[in-house]
Amino acid sequence: MPRVSAAPGRDCPLCPRLVAFRRDWRRREPAWFNAPVASFGPVDARLLIVGLAPGLRGANRTGRPFTGDYAGELLYGTLAKFGFAHGHYQARPDDGLTLIDCRITNAVRCVPPENKPTPEEIKTCRQFLAATVADMPRLSAVLALGRIAHDSFIAAQGARRSEYPFAHGSVHEISALRLFDSYHCSRLNTNTGVLTPKMFATLIAKIRAVLDAQVPALA
Repeated sequence: MPRVSAAPGRDCPLCPRLVAFRRDWRRREPAWFNAPVASFGPVDARLLIVGLAPGLRGANRTGRPFTGDYAGELLYGTLAKFGFAHGHYQARPDDGLTLIDCRITNAVRCVPPENKPTPEEIKTCRQFLAATVADMPRLSAVLALGRIAHDSFIAAQGARRSEYPFAHGSVHEISALRLFDSYHCSRLNTNTGVLTPKMFATLIAKIRAVLDAQVPALA
């Protein structure tokens, strides 16, 4: 059986609704990225962060995960504070920001209408999440941003979701990996107080401590 690539092609045909949405936005905004968004960060990282899907005017526009909308401000700012990123996030893919011992991907690689992928679309795209995990030889910790990312990662590992309930701050051991859960760092969640910068920083600090207690990161 052929090995699945960790990155779908620019014109991935697997989800008809997402293909139609992508083509529509290519007509509307031909200068935007408007394609499946690849993972960002080194493949030998020990931490993988899994989001939901590209935002319409965020990663779908810029081509880099969590780049171009508010979620990136909180995510990248916090990662830099704890040594997982270097540089200054400026909401564009050429801002020079780099990730250190950290990689970012999404459960669904194409932008979905209204930021809501269907269960079938999530299932179809899961093969790329599983391949991303398999491609990371030093992977030790996974941070799931939101329930969909959490559930999709567990399913990608061939485990039962009922055995690993989602809750902000929860930590699970699964397939020799440590899974951390967080509410998604969206503007909606931060504006409503569901997730505060302090809550998010506390969780990233916990991940930092866990990795620091393990084998040192590559120089």
